[in-house]
Amino acid sequence: MHEPLSDLSSRRGFVPMRKALVRDFQAIFERDPASRSRLEVFLTYPGFHAIVLHRVAHLFHLGGWKLVARLISAFSRFLTGIEIHPGARIGPGFFIDHGMGVVIGETTEIGEDVTLFQGVSLGGNGKDRGQKRHPTLGNHVLVGAGAKILGNIRIGEGVRVGSNAVVLQSIPAHCTVVGIPGRVVRTKEKGYPETFLDHQDMPDPFLERIESLEKIISDLREELDSARNSRIKH
Repeated sequence: MHEPLSDLSSRRGFVPMRKALVRDFQAIFERDPASRSRLEVFLTYPGFHAIVLHRVAHLFHLGGWKLVARLISAFSRFLTGIEIHPGARIGPGFFIDHGMGVVIGETTEIGEDVTLFQGVSLGGNGKDRGQKRHPTLGNHVLVGAGAKILGNIRIGEGVRVGSNAVVLQSIPAHCTVVGIPGRVVRTKEKGYPETFLDHQDMPDPFLERIESLEKIISDLREELDSARNSRIKH
């Protein structure tokens, strides 16, 4: 049975599509300094086109019109280069910057005011039908270009995922994650990442460890030289 689309707005937690799209549109001007006019965004931003088509496809998916939903999703992928399964649940204020190569799986859940960059994959593991196989992203999460978040894990509110990171475990709120596999390198980050978008401020834990080892070696050399000089004098 197909559920009437007009009845879906009564579902608990369902955000009316018009309200969600207004916030999606506003998010572009809040987070993309390249946005110049409403007409330019409406006509040329593939990330916005993708979320508009997804919200339509998701509405059909909820109503039981699965084939129609998949056809809309396939058309969106052809048009934008962004693949979002119609079953994915995405909160308002969603922004995909550039967007080419973004993939969002069927059981993905995304909170409010989330930002993704190009090449991001929110992928699944397992093949059991009806099971949660894809990640859940909390509110205000930012995922850098090329990052992969895989499996039924939760990314907490305000998390920042570095470019090309591969995240395989749940991450607590307000952390920064980098590396393969993804590791938490900062905790208790203040504010929300979409307010500053400082990608260059990502720490490099491997470089920091190498620099620490170099300092230890340098200190040991100084102590060894000092001991040798003292022995020569005596």
